[in-house]
Amino acid sequence: MDIYQRYGPALIRKCTRMLGSVDDAEDIVQGLFYDLLRKGKTDVDLPYLYRASTNRCLNLIRNSKKRAELLNAQAKVVDEENVTRTDEPSANRDLLEKVLRKLDRKSRQILVYRYYDDMTQEEIASMTGYSRKTIGKKLQLIRTTVTQMAGDTAMVSGAGGDV
Repeated sequence: MDIYQRYGPALIRKCTRMLGSVDDAEDIVQGLFYDLLRKGKTDVDLPYLYRASTNRCLNLIRNSKKRAELLNAQAKVVDEENVTRTDEPSANRDLLEKVLRKLDRKSRQILVYRYYDDMTQEEIASMTGYSRKTIGKKLQLIRTTVTQMAGDTAMVSGAGGDV
């Protein structure tokens, strides 16, 4: 795309100044040109590209700030009594590390979020894009795997909380 070669480097420099990150700036500019190409718009002027890239940078900044605010607000809402702490005997790290090797990538991610990062099912669901019910089912499969590996159902039943 000739327009990308002509205006891309200038837009990346502009976005880098706004975002403070070359990687984010490249993502913004490449996304802009991808959308233009997909829509068949190859005859756009530089002012339009500056406005579009500026708006995308501002959206990224706003979304990042909003995401941080939401995560901070969510952290305050979490009831500490319902969260499994990794220092409890129910979360045996050695066994969890062995189980990690047996699970698929998404299940490993859920296990780490739940038992290492002490996240609730709702938090895990928002991080992974799964429903809370799906997270519950995956955690049950993880518990079954742990039970089979440990041969000790007492360890798993002590996980408590919203697991």
